[in-house]
Amino acid sequence: MKSAERQRVIVERLRGADQVGVAELAEATGASEMTVRRDLDQLASRGVLRRVHGGAVPAFPSGVEPPFAVRETAAIAAKRAIAAAAAELIRDGETVVLDSGTTALELARLLRGRSITVMPLSLHAARELAEAPGVRLLLPGGEPRPGEQALVGPLTLASLRALRFDVAVLSPCAFGVDSGFTAFDLGDAEVKQAALAVAARVIVLADGAKWGRSALACVCPADRADVVITDPGAPGDQRAALAELGVLVHVAVPWESR
Repeated sequence: MKSAERQRVIVERLRGADQVGVAELAEATGASEMTVRRDLDQLASRGVLRRVHGGAVPAFPSGVEPPFAVRETAAIAAKRAIAAAAAELIRDGETVVLDSGTTALELARLLRGRSITVMPLSLHAARELAEAPGVRLLLPGGEPRPGEQALVGPLTLASLRALRFDVAVLSPCAFGVDSGFTAFDLGDAEVKQAALAVAARVIVLADGAKWGRSALACVCPADRADVVITDPGAPGDQRAALAELGVLVHVAVPWESR
């Protein structure tokens, strides 16, 4: 197992536990304990976790937005499958406002070479599309949130309100049929709301880990989306409830699970 794969396993284990041990991680990855310790040290240097005697603990408390570096490696197969499904729903020639977030970043990578106009709402996605052939790149103003690189503030809102898009691709922090789509950061939620207001149709990217959760700031009700793309980890009863609201729910299956 390569280093990146081992580190993804470590991050996934930490998502559902208060602490992970070196021995259990060595067994899970098939690597030596010395190799696992090196992986833990590298992840700790990136702020993903905190080293303790015999293992590691999460670097952030429960209920607080995990760092971008943590989310970028979590559920990566599901996020890539979701992004691939979303790319198929975007037609050449369309104008797209692309939300911030790790799944939206995966979609940005798939849009390289497409004949579309894109306004990305994060510097991460903007960098992916900066030299992309065929893509007309529009850059909003605004202030990048530290670490997230998501653009927020009055300049971002003004940029969005001056335009109209065929598609808004939303990547919320959490989702519940009753609570709707939510975000941890108030400024981020405001930008997402502005993006929805200037788009003809809305595609939401929400992997299964986001379902049944809520964050601080409300973005919009559940039925504001036209399409929600998720993975098999999303609870079946909530998928059915969302479909009853008139939202098309598409389940993207990662290649590893087919």
